[in-house]
Amino acid sequence: MIYSVSIFVKFKEVAMAHISHRFGGDWTNEKLERVGKYLSHYTTALKNTPFHLIYIDAFAGTGYRTADSLDDKQTFLFPDQAGEDAEAFHSGSARIALGTKPCFLEYYFIEQAADKCRELERLKQEYPDRQEYIHIVQMDANIFIKDICRVFHKNKSWRAVLFLDPFGMNVVWDTIEAIAGTEAMDMWYLFPLGVGVNRLLKRDGNIPSGWQKRLDMIFGDTGWRDIFYRNVSTPSLFDEPTNVIRKTGGFGEITQYLVQRLKSIFPGVAENPLPLFNTRNNPLYLLCFACGNRRGAPIALRIAEHILKE
Repeated sequence: MIYSVSIFVKFKEVAMAHISHRFGGDWTNEKLERVGKYLSHYTTALKNTPFHLIYIDAFAGTGYRTADSLDDKQTFLFPDQAGEDAEAFHSGSARIALGTKPCFLEYYFIEQAADKCRELERLKQEYPDRQEYIHIVQMDANIFIKDICRVFHKNKSWRAVLFLDPFGMNVVWDTIEAIAGTEAMDMWYLFPLGVGVNRLLKRDGNIPSGWQKRLDMIFGDTGWRDIFYRNVSTPSLFDEPTNVIRKTGGFGEITQYLVQRLKSIFPGVAENPLPLFNTRNNPLYLLCFACGNRRGAPIALRIAEHILKE
């Protein structure tokens, strides 16, 4: 199955609709503010309910949007993933969550790097009235999320918003499934569209086995091979035409495929994930939204899709 060209056209239309934001000011903050707007709507809607509201920030970084917080560039699949365009997305959400009114009851900030955890501890000083409710967890986010999802199954009054903001392609599909399985978490997911997935999809289809496994892990299946590639007949002057494998899936097809994969496990998924661009106007990420609670999905989707298209 190959998605139609209209998907790519739709992707470009969405992209052009948001380019003006980037040249008008600090576009990285503008994107983070979208998540902040949802958090405010979320806590306001549930403030008079018996639910125990939790905010979870996976791959939280330092909690501050600084230009010099990245110190482990060698861990990335592509070195320029660690450039300033990418780094700008990967901090600041923790402080936005702590500034949300009404407040969440608990906050979990997950970060594997010890130095970044020490920086996150500074947040407790800024919010002394909530020190005991701010949990800084030094752990691989995939492991922690699966652990806390099991706790959610035992606490039916818990509800959460989770911001999944990985560097590169560190999130595995099992983690996404665990989030959906709680039926109690809304997820904002910064998907590595241009900095990861599209760059692994080589034009000639000759993808190293390690990269194929990485793609399998991020999508949770092998179906991407049939979506993003097809056999193409190549004419020849002297011989019979030969069939070669060519990449036919671009940013639009990747976007649509991800949305469909999320729909297979979540009761509600925003149809308009937002592409985020670097200074050369190339797509870096998709800001995606999925709702875990079936009953709350309709209103959550209306709010999230409106915020994404602003």
